[in-house]
Amino acid sequence: MKIFKVISFIFLLFSFISLQAQQTNKAVNDTIPIYNFQQFEPLLYPASADSIYIFNFWATYCAPCIKEIPYFEQVGKAYASQKVKIILVSLDLKSQVTSRVIPFIKRQKINSEVILLNDPDANAWIDKVNPSWDGAIPATLIVKGDRREFFEKSFTKDELEQVVTKFLQ
Repeated sequence: MKIFKVISFIFLLFSFISLQAQQTNKAVNDTIPIYNFQQFEPLLYPASADSIYIFNFWATYCAPCIKEIPYFEQVGKAYASQKVKIILVSLDLKSQVTSRVIPFIKRQKINSEVILLNDPDANAWIDKVNPSWDGAIPATLIVKGDRREFFEKSFTKDELEQVVTKFLQ
C-alpha cells in the first residue's frame, strides 16, 4: 500500500510539472518560431473575424519597444476572454535568438506568442505590412476581420487599452 501511495504521488508530481510546462511560453524550451516574410504574411490575414490580433514589431535593441512590451502583456491578459491575441514579432537577428531574444522572454516572463521575422529584405515586405510604414520600430498592426489599423509609435498602457477598446465596439 505504501508503494502505491509513493507511485501515486510521483505520478501527480509529474502531471503537475507537465501541465506547468505546457502553460509557459515556447521560449522556455529555448525555441521560438522563425519565419521569413512569405511564411509570416498569412498570419497578417487571420481567418477568425471575431478575434482581435495585435502584431507588435519590436527588437531587444529597441528601448521604446522594451518599455512597451509589458503593456502588451497586460492588455493581452486583461482582454484574453474577449478574443484579443497578442503576437510579438521580433526583428532581432536570427543569430541572436538564443543569446538575446529567448533570455529576454524568460527574464520578462512573457506569455504572449513570440515569433522571429527573419527576412533581411525588409524593403520587399515593409510595404506589405503597411504602405505607410518606413520600417521604424516599435510598430503595431491591429487586425479584426477586414479592419486594420497601423501605428508606427510606442504605446502607453492607456493608449493601447483605448485602441483595443475601440476595436471591441
